[in-house]
Amino acid sequence: MDYVSALVPPVVMAAFFIGLVVTIVKSQGGPNKAKEDAAVDAALARAESVQQTPKVTD
Repeated sequence: MDYVSALVPPVVMAAFFIGLVVTIVKSQGGPNKAKEDAAVDAALARAESVQQTPKVTD
């Protein structure tokens, strides 16, 4: 019975990991894709504008 208790944690973790991957893949695209893309574009634009702003040193 020691082999059962040794195999349960990896099997449970593998099942949760597979569920996570399936959830991520299913959530890609769909009706929220435009909203997610807009949020990413806005974040990239903010990061780029901060990076390009010259620093004034006095």
